[in-house]
Amino acid sequence: MISPRKTLFLAAAVLLAGGAYAAEIRIGVAEALTGGAAQYGVACRNGFQVAVDEINARGGINGDQLRLVIEDEQGKKEEVINVFKKLIFQDKVLMIFGPTLSNSMFAAGPVANAAKTVAFGTSNTASGITDIGPYIFRNSVMESDVLPVTVAAAVKHHGIKKVAVIYGNDDAFTKSGHDVFRKVLAEQKIAVTTTETYVKGDVDFKAQLTKIKAGGPDAIVCSCLAEEAANIMLQARSLGIKAPFIGGNGFNSPKLFEISRLAGEGSFVGSSWSNANPAPVNVNFVNAYKQKYNAEPNQFAAQAYDALHIAAAALKSIKLSGNLGSDRQALRDALPRVAINGVTGPFRFRPAVTRNGKPGGFDADQKPFIYIIRNGKFAPYTGK
Repeated sequence: MISPRKTLFLAAAVLLAGGAYAAEIRIGVAEALTGGAAQYGVACRNGFQVAVDEINARGGINGDQLRLVIEDEQGKKEEVINVFKKLIFQDKVLMIFGPTLSNSMFAAGPVANAAKTVAFGTSNTASGITDIGPYIFRNSVMESDVLPVTVAAAVKHHGIKKVAVIYGNDDAFTKSGHDVFRKVLAEQKIAVTTTETYVKGDVDFKAQLTKIKAGGPDAIVCSCLAEEAANIMLQARSLGIKAPFIGGNGFNSPKLFEISRLAGEGSFVGSSWSNANPAPVNVNFVNAYKQKYNAEPNQFAAQAYDALHIAAAALKSIKLSGNLGSDRQALRDALPRVAINGVTGPFRFRPAVTRNGKPGGFDADQKPFIYIIRNGKFAPYTGK
């Protein structure tokens, strides 16, 4: 029998095979399922679903089944705040995964932190995310961890001496990426010929690329999301620019190749996941994803999948009382102790080093993979 207190956040019991009953532990999922960020948000949702199906099939969490309460936050600041409030105060979820974009986490993260409810980002890589507070977690590897090794690999491979830079100056992720790139380029003593900017929604980059071409860079550093990056690549080639590109997490979407086709050949990309990782856990994930969705998973699906397993490991280590506040706190306290070997490789958390001097959340402590684009696909870079 489920106690009345436990039903605060455990949904009605579900009948399992053999007549046994198990409670449902409600987990919120706030992702951009429509709008411009849906290419990332849908992949995240799918990754969560593959993981929850797998966990529930194996008996759930200490006999209880996980239930995802999924909301579309549309990649909009106003909507994501409303979604977080609904999940926390109306649906009474134990924790929230999401939102999709860094901009959205900056908007809604404070809502979760004030409510002492974990908000776990799986696709937020901008600097300052975990400055929001101690209830903010992420397993998405920060650009500050990805970009230094990506640039170093590209410089060595292509013999790069000077680069041009282009980035979106009205988005937290792309602005943060630019800040990291600028620091990395200075540290690695790579000259910058010109720095160009654009804003969300731009589709014509010929003016910026004409200035870039005039400087004759050996490569173009691009702190961009996939759609803009793809259009920049395509238009660069149409202007006769042959230099490779260097990008980070934002490049990791099928949209990059849907638009750019072969325009990105030779470019370098940093990522937290490799589909070529031969570890059994990754092979099983890729096969399960393809079977369920008839499509290849990407980095965002992989990070979501691992995040659900990280939360499951924390949940299995505590005893849920049915008191929503204390159970949310117990989960928050258990998460930093989790270490797993996931599809993105060995994972653990590290405490955030905040810029505001206040207690922060927890970032991913994980090594990135480096890709080179060959034949319109991401190929793991082996140094050749």
